[in-house]
Amino acid sequence: MDQLTLHADGISATIVGQGAELVSLRDGEGTELLWQAGPAWRRHSPVLFPIVGRLKGDQLRHRGQIYPMTQHGFARDRRFAWAEQGPASCTLVLTDDAETRTHYPFAFRLAISYELKPRQLGVTFEIANTGDEPLPASIGAHPAFNWPLLPELPKEAYRVTFAENEPAPIRRLKDGLLLPAPQPTPIEGRTLPLSERLFDDDAVILDKPVSKSVRYAAGRGPAIEMSWQGFNELGIWSKPGGAPFLCIEHWHGIASAINFDGEFADKPGVMLIEPAGRRVLSYRIGLSREP
Repeated sequence: MDQLTLHADGISATIVGQGAELVSLRDGEGTELLWQAGPAWRRHSPVLFPIVGRLKGDQLRHRGQIYPMTQHGFARDRRFAWAEQGPASCTLVLTDDAETRTHYPFAFRLAISYELKPRQLGVTFEIANTGDEPLPASIGAHPAFNWPLLPELPKEAYRVTFAENEPAPIRRLKDGLLLPAPQPTPIEGRTLPLSERLFDDDAVILDKPVSKSVRYAAGRGPAIEMSWQGFNELGIWSKPGGAPFLCIEHWHGIASAINFDGEFADKPGVMLIEPAGRRVLSYRIGLSREP
């Protein structure tokens, strides 16, 4: 099966085996909320594993050996196996093989589960260490939503509202790598006003967010609330120069700092899972309408 569409309470979500990627999310009014992979960006909601962002030189270093690893890792480009399928839920699984070990010399099992409930989609990532040495890994979600959600509204009508005040400086990227110096935050209290110019310097990255949820809305029409557990960082991104999508990305891990040349296991943000251990992370997309 190449794809499966889940239904619950009038909403639907479509998932494909390639990359275990969410490719459609429609609310009770039938409005498509997810970016449909147009020319500006050819993805919908890729899974980032076993890295988030870029490694310096696109190289993963482990015990003195160098392995090629492109931005965001390989999971988004691999076909997952369908482990469970139901009318409102499914689970897909990726395990290591000879090809993955040429880039990432570790044994693992990555399971991604989707479950529709009334007015929400839950997504769970479970990483299991099936090898005999500690498993260093990062993982992230990268859902892209239409911006604007209603075509008749201007982009500037939208904002991202955080659950808590976020006064801390943000981080920015240069050529996909993390700049060493924090930058002043564009968040005003709990509110991030959205505009295309916001992304002239790539993603807005909160490396220590206080909030565990955000709301993306314009005051009328569809509204999206994202909440998460187990993730440490948050990125908000649209393609520099303007594109009709907004990505709200929660990560456990972050792009390499420009000056980091160390072992992957020592990279800031990487989790270490002991043999036979596992790590579970999850996020929720809540759907509502504003008058």
